[in-house]
Amino acid sequence: MATTLQSEIEPLADVPPERRPRHVAIIMDGNGRWAERQHLPRIEGHRRGVASVRRTVEEAARLKLGQLTLYCLSSENWKRPQRELDFLMHLLEQYMIEERSTIMRQNVAVSVIGRRDGIPAATLAEMDKTIELSAANSGTRLCLAINYGARGEIVDAVRQIAAEVKHGSLVPDAIDEQTIAAHLYSAGMPDPDLVIRTAGEMRISNFLLWQISYAELWVTERCWPEFEIANFHQAIRDFAARDRKFGGL
Repeated sequence: MATTLQSEIEPLADVPPERRPRHVAIIMDGNGRWAERQHLPRIEGHRRGVASVRRTVEEAARLKLGQLTLYCLSSENWKRPQRELDFLMHLLEQYMIEERSTIMRQNVAVSVIGRRDGIPAATLAEMDKTIELSAANSGTRLCLAINYGARGEIVDAVRQIAAEVKHGSLVPDAIDEQTIAAHLYSAGMPDPDLVIRTAGEMRISNFLLWQISYAELWVTERCWPEFEIANFHQAIRDFAARDRKFGGL
């Protein structure tokens, strides 16, 4: 009876803290498909997706997860209809404003990776304000990948390294994996331990290609608006049950 009550209070009571992922990255897929199945406009799927973001971030903070990285907008998403893109920018701006007090209350530190070009000035302003206000927070780090593409990230890193070599501040023979990691958008962040993808897609979609070299993958058929805390817990539980060898025996 006591065990049952404990599991109801803490659903992950059976998963020791040392077996849990420190950094979870999520490819939030299926907003549009979910909306179409409900005979709703695609933008309604994005609106419902924000609710999934909210509850997932809150649960990550409650679990004292080290970092949660969410793939919000890929560099390829600019190919979508302008009306949908405008709505996504509006949602992002709205999220930064409306969730600010919750982010501060939960001691979450917000960061953003990706290129800033193409993002409206008003959205950037609210984004920067939230980042600045939460910078001193010591809880879960929430990293939002916005206008992000892993290949573009690596290109930008190579350009910076090449410039340093050209200026004589870096010797080519000194370039190693740490050098490259230090020039990525994610410099200073731990690599993801667990990558969750919704909507049943079995691909990485140009997301954190360098950083997820040894991450565990977990895919659910549920679309992002349907992603519940129970699914999040199951992904963590499944991760904890895996034997991570990192190339060893």
